Order: sequence, then structure tokens, then C-alpha cells
Amino acid sequence: MNRRGIAGAGAVIRRRLLVAIPVLIATSIGMFLLGAASPIDPAKQYAGAAAFTATSENLDQIRANWGVDDPLPVQYARWAGNLLRGDLGWSTSRHEPVTAVLGARAGWTLLLVSTALALVLVTSLVLGTLAAYRRGGLFDRGLRAAAYAVEAMPVFWLGLAAIAVFALTLGWLPAGGLTEVTATTTTAADVAWHLILPVGVLAISQAPWFLLFVRDSVTESLRDDHVLAARARGLPGRTVLFGHALRTALLPFLTLIGTHLPELVGGAVLVETVFSLPGLGAVTVQAALGSDFPLLAAVTLATTAVVLTANLLTDLAYTAADPRVRLDG
Repeated sequence: MNRRGIAGAGAVIRRRLLVAIPVLIATSIGMFLLGAASPIDPAKQYAGAAAFTATSENLDQIRANWGVDDPLPVQYARWAGNLLRGDLGWSTSRHEPVTAVLGARAGWTLLLVSTALALVLVTSLVLGTLAAYRRGGLFDRGLRAAAYAVEAMPVFWLGLAAIAVFALTLGWLPAGGLTEVTATTTTAADVAWHLILPVGVLAISQAPWFLLFVRDSVTESLRDDHVLAARARGLPGRTVLFGHALRTALLPFLTLIGTHLPELVGGAVLVETVFSLPGLGAVTVQAALGSDFPLLAAVTLATTAVVLTANLLTDLAYTAADPRVRLDG
């Protein structure tokens, strides 16, 4: 990238930050207000079973130490300041610092999401392109019918069905977890074996949108003048399909990746819960059931930041793929 391109990329990043920072602030305020509106007493929640025998003076002292009775703006300023210093609070459902929970589990969620996304992209590009090339044929009609059927199935239902068929009935794959119950160490091969079903379920649940989008985009690209000209020059069908039609269809496909990422992350939460994976999904559900505000707020803010970053990378990738799009607006 030349100097002008670097300057343009910097302008895009600055503009996105002007949007991302207010979004993160608004998200943090929303999460804080939801936590403040909760009817659960944080002092009794922290004390646990001891709250039944604790005196009112002891509970009042806990509230005073935490500043729960301070005005909401003071509480938010203190909470936001702790966030900026990297202090995400104490998880009441896990009984450990929130940073420790995120550090131990975020990597597994990232592995699941990234692997499933890579599988979706490769599969949808290949199958969607072939369906467009053979549009109206048996393969095209079958692929579209399967995509519409899967689109109507909840991801948790797909997970339970996969466990019932491939784990319980056929016994081909493990039903959950990352290792065998008797395993004393975690190996890459064992993890890969246990991730086949979760990754497959998550990828299948997200594939219909990508498949149909690629199919329709390539179908439109096959009618473009430059594709028709390539055919008229006698280029091989494979070169015309993948070198011309698919390349043009990839540009809006990049935007779809960025906009669809939140749904992919939400699906990962359900998949991790169904397959008992030690990612952020299970602890998020546990935090919601236990009204664990610090952990819920941290997961929400982290997810928002990841989605905003992905949208920025998508914009940069779009401009890199199409030189006609100006980075500097």
C-alpha cells in the first residue's frame, strides 16, 4: 500500500473510532442501568448463604464498602474508571475475577467462531458458485431447498439433533466437552475430535445466508459485460466462473461477513451451552441466570468491541479488494 493508501486507511480508522467510542459508551451505560434496575440486592448476592444469618449492620457495611448507595452517576463513573484500568470486577456466579473468567474462556470461543466462520466461507463460496453456474438445475434446486430448511431450524435444535444422531445413535463422535472424561491432559488431536460436531453445527446454522447470497451474487455477475466478454474470448468455463464472476461477487460478500458476525457469536453461545464447551457461552448463560452483572457487562462490551473491530476490518478489506472505492471517502 502506498503513502496515499496508508493515509486513507488512517482516515477510515479515525472515522470508525468516532462511531465506535460513542457506541461503547452507550452500551456501557445501558448495561449499568440494567444492573442498577435489578431488584437483587448485591450485598446479599455477594454474601450468598451467609446473607440469611448476617445482620443488617453487616449488609449495610458491605453496601457502604461497595458504594451501592451512592448516586447513580457516581457509581457509573467509578465503574467506568475501573473498566479503563482493566478492573472488570468480581464474578458473583463464578466466584473469581471477571478478567480471569474471560482470559480462561475467550480463547475457546474464538477458536470455535473462527473455525466455523472459515468453514462457512469456503463451503458457501464453492457450493454457491457451482449452484449459480448450474442455476435451475437439480443441484441448484436441492441446495436452495436445503438452505431454506436449515434457515428455519434453531441452532440449539440442530445441536441436539446432531448429538442424538452422531453421538448417541451412531457413536461416531463425542457428545460434548473438549476431552474424554478420563483424560488427564488436553491435546490438540483430542480437542479437534471433540470440536467436529460443535463447529459443524455452528457452520451449518450460519451457512444458508452465505450460500444464498453467493449464489445470487454470482448469478448476477454472470450477466455482467466483462464476464460475457470473457466467454466470448473463449476462456475456459472455470476461469470465467472463478476468475471473473466470483471475483466480482466477493465485494458485497465481504460486507455480509461483517454484518453477520453478531449472529455468529450469538449462535456460538448456544452451541457452547449445548455441547458443554468451556467457552464464554456457558458462563454467559450462568451469569444471566445468576444475575451476575459484572460478568454480563464485560462479555457484552467485549462482544461489542469485537463486532466493531470486525466491521472496520471488513471496510478495509472491501477497499483493498476494489480500488475504485476511496479509503478517504
